[in-house]
Amino acid sequence: MGTIWELDFYSRPVLDENQKKLWEVLICESPLDTQCSVDALFKYDQFCSNKSVNSIFLREALEEAIAQAPQPPKKIRFFRRQMNNMITKACDDLGITATPSRRTYALEQWLQQRMEEFYPQQHGYEPSAAKSASVQYSAQTPVRLPDAIRGDKDDKWAFVTLEASAFAEMNEWDISFGEGFPLTMMGIDSDTRIPGAIIFSPRAIPLAGWMSGLEMAALKFQGGSLPRLTLETGFGDSWILADITDKHTLSEAKGFQQAKEKAQQVHFLAIQSSPESDSFAGFWLLKG
Repeated sequence: MGTIWELDFYSRPVLDENQKKLWEVLICESPLDTQCSVDALFKYDQFCSNKSVNSIFLREALEEAIAQAPQPPKKIRFFRRQMNNMITKACDDLGITATPSRRTYALEQWLQQRMEEFYPQQHGYEPSAAKSASVQYSAQTPVRLPDAIRGDKDDKWAFVTLEASAFAEMNEWDISFGEGFPLTMMGIDSDTRIPGAIIFSPRAIPLAGWMSGLEMAALKFQGGSLPRLTLETGFGDSWILADITDKHTLSEAKGFQQAKEKAQQVHFLAIQSSPESDSFAGFWLLKG
């Protein structure tokens, strides 16, 4: 998969001598598996004045970060929609793929920590200018999966749970496409039950391969008159994975949603060719 970075370039609740908000570049490495040491991830930070906010400054900051890092990034994830053009331009100039993503877990935790502990200690800190590190995502109206990988009558579904401790061995599982993150980063105990959904499909590999090209965000159960399970990706794209038509599956889907709440919204999506398979065409840990 290669090294992936998470990036934020935005104003902070710290004022300069002209009473203008300072801006800051924050970069950290994405933890890509369940055994990753979060403390060992590469991090970079740099303040700048509001007069320097442009793609040139950001490109130069990225060049400096790359010079300091053990490995350059293959891809850079970012979560602020309003910074899309500037971040994309800076990354394009360096030949790096910039990707809108909600998989910026390490960065958002670091930013929250700085909001609580670092910025309040800085000269010029302005409490009224402080904003939450979290970002509210609004999903678009769900659309059907592309015809080429859409399921058929042979597809089956299962809602399951695994103890968090089981994910310690995820690196050893036979997975063609997927991504994890350390559950300890989310403060999840080893005995917590992590809910998930498994798709069994004869087209498991094409489906998993297509999903691997997305920034997988979260599975959501939508109730109402047309209950369904959706997959959210990127900033807010939403895909219909399954319409839920029978009472038993509806009950399981509601149980899945309730289990997510007990696991701090952490869950997973798995894809296999059949229930008898010992391998996964796809397996993603998700949060949201």
